[in-house]
Amino acid sequence: MTSSTAAAPARQMWPLYAAGFTTAFGAHSIAANLGGLSPDAVTSLLVLGGLLALYDGAEVLLKPVFGSLADRVGARPVLLGGLIAFAAASAVYVAADSPGWLWAARLGQGAAASAFSPAASALVARLNPAAKHGRAFGSYGFYKSIGYTLGPLLGGLLVWAGGLRLLFAVLAVLGAAVTLWAVLAVPVVAPLPKVRQTVLDLVRRLTDRAFLAPTGALAAATAALSVGVGFLPVTGRAAGLGPITTGAAVSVLAACAALVQPRAGRALDDGRLTTRTGLGAGLAVTAAGLGCAMLPGLTGVLAGAALIGAGTGLITPLGFAALAASTPPERLGQTMGSAELGRELGDAGGPLLVAAVASLATLTYGFAALAVLLAAGAALALAARATSAPRP
Repeated sequence: MTSSTAAAPARQMWPLYAAGFTTAFGAHSIAANLGGLSPDAVTSLLVLGGLLALYDGAEVLLKPVFGSLADRVGARPVLLGGLIAFAAASAVYVAADSPGWLWAARLGQGAAASAFSPAASALVARLNPAAKHGRAFGSYGFYKSIGYTLGPLLGGLLVWAGGLRLLFAVLAVLGAAVTLWAVLAVPVVAPLPKVRQTVLDLVRRLTDRAFLAPTGALAAATAALSVGVGFLPVTGRAAGLGPITTGAAVSVLAACAALVQPRAGRALDDGRLTTRTGLGAGLAVTAAGLGCAMLPGLTGVLAGAALIGAGTGLITPLGFAALAASTPPERLGQTMGSAELGRELGDAGGPLLVAAVASLATLTYGFAALAVLLAAGAALALAARATSAPRP
């Protein structure tokens, strides 16, 4: 379903992997350190929540828009424009260190990531043949997971060394460097001619099972990942574990997700794993991880982190490969943007569900509620027919 007949050389793919790292690192490095700002910047938990939601809110609204724009004008210009905007938005707070400009910079970063993230996903698909999509998306997800892992750690060190302005300065330099790298290495991929699409056609395509099944699995994986990162430390603290131990557990989750993704992608390309089986197994493993999180003490925290990370690492490359396989190449940007919207909704919905149930009962029941939903999804995935076309 792509315009390429051979896998893209590594030098063309590395800037795309760097773009995935940038959006993940930018989101988590700042989010993990906003709570430690001085009272004149973050005056209450409500202000903190608003700053955290601003980035994700921009992505929810704008990713489908920029995905469609990538199909219209080409994914490379949208990628470069988004990276330039990310660097500029980061530089805004460096130049004007004030609470108001912090809001503006955070909104600008979210809007910029909404552009270059789906464009990078579309280019990963366009530059590689369908038979190599598993490997390509596995590698892309690996470096994005590295960004999630290093974001809180390196971000904390930078904030400790020079405050939030130093972190924003590093992000500005990172965005500029990846932009220059992409200019030099990412080839021009011309937009493909498209048959006119009506709103009804779009609705029909986005409600087709070939789109809904992998997007639903991706949303479920992101929900579990967000819940694991946010609530496993709470469980650990309740069991008397220190912040170093709970932080290590979150790192285990991210590391397992990063390690599994390339292997899952290779297994898909080699025919050792199908989309249906892989997504079903990934949902089941993730549900098992949430079940382990219900156990008290260090064992439950570490087992939950490892299984949630492994399950989400299995789902992510298979889900994106399935979307690329079932999408006309001229609509890849639109599909990737819409799928990213589904992931953002899962990112917000998972913690909300667990928190709501926990407020009525306990956190253990919150983990159980999400585990039941994922287990039901696994049963449906394994009982249904394959979600993508036969792979060569």
